[in-house]
Amino acid sequence: MKINMWEKLIVRFFIIWYICGVVLLTFDLLPPWLEWANVVFLVTAGTLGAIYFIKNYRSIGFFFTFLVFFAAMAAEHFGVKYGFLFGDYYYNSYFGPKLFDVPITIGFAWVLVISTSHVLANRVIPNAPILIKATLAALATVVLDLIIDPVAFIAKEYWIWEGTSFYYDIPMFNFYSWFGLSFLFHMVILLLSKNISPKENQYWEKNMYVLYGLMIGMFCMIAITAELYLALTVTIIPTLLLYLATLRSKEFLHDSSKKKQTV
Repeated sequence: MKINMWEKLIVRFFIIWYICGVVLLTFDLLPPWLEWANVVFLVTAGTLGAIYFIKNYRSIGFFFTFLVFFAAMAAEHFGVKYGFLFGDYYYNSYFGPKLFDVPITIGFAWVLVISTSHVLANRVIPNAPILIKATLAALATVVLDLIIDPVAFIAKEYWIWEGTSFYYDIPMFNFYSWFGLSFLFHMVILLLSKNISPKENQYWEKNMYVLYGLMIGMFCMIAITAELYLALTVTIIPTLLLYLATLRSKEFLHDSSKKKQTV
């Protein structure tokens, strides 16, 4: 499939912004007047996820992107206002304009998380039943949240929880809700797309595969400087296992293809 120049440009823009962000956030060099950079980062990252869904699943991908965005925003609204799903918390930094009392950039962040975990699960178990694949994809989103939340809360104070727990005072129900909500999202896209053949789009599929690792890497870098060693441990180990599993799966599919050709 032909890749348009605008697609390459938005990916290159994100990579440049990502590198700058890693340096500025890891070493705490981001000045207050540059906080809008976080907005650009999240919107661009979420846009990459939206492009992947639309390019891969066409009109279904377009519908699903909007579903994830608005359903996640609604869930976050109930979390902020009523302490439902994610615990009692509030946003402490500027993340752009708000909808339902929640920064719209959070909706973009959810699109990013769902798109990258969707691709990762597809690579690990490409031929698995929908229920199993949705479960693995949901677990991949929780792994990402295990590093995002401690860094955002403890290291950067982007949002604040009002409670206590053994894991950096982040309510454990927050992670259960992440799993449940993302599981529902993944079930929806897998069910909607089960009767269609995704377009051959290795460029965007590869981008999402790499982007998951990039996000993990950025937050792990910040976690090191903030000495969040528990968060590092519970994130790096499953992430490495997931990526190793994608390599094993690729080898298996390659071997199977070769056997079919020789039969």
